[in-house]
Amino acid sequence: MAASETPTPTEIKLHQKSRLLEIAFADDTRFNFPCEFLRVYSPSAEVRGHGPGQEVLQVGKINAEITAIEPVGTYAINLAFTDGHDSGIYSWDYLYNLGVHQDELWARYLERMKEAGASREPASAMPAAFEHRPKSK
Repeated sequence: MAASETPTPTEIKLHQKSRLLEIAFADDTRFNFPCEFLRVYSPSAEVRGHGPGQEVLQVGKINAEITAIEPVGTYAINLAFTDGHDSGIYSWDYLYNLGVHQDELWARYLERMKEAGASREPASAMPAAFEHRPKSK
């Protein structure tokens, strides 16, 4: 769908307890985005890089929460997250596209995490490596 054809949002609701951002569009389409999904698919250069193949895999974002939603003109929103990330501009076109392809994008993300041996858990939540100490005499 071309950007000019993308329906505009009619409602944007943040559900803090369930960590979902619900967006309803003018064509009666409604998407529920987990905060983690929006964080790992941020359209920012920090996440997407500056060209194909420069994407940075986002790890440890399972507990991501949205702390602020700011309008950007009449075409987008900026989301701020609990990890300090706040540089992504989520256009209506980008959000609609994320919604339409959410299942396949999420599956791709999980596959990339598996291939990298990475975790959705923050580093501080993962158990420390077993420390081997010689037995005392």
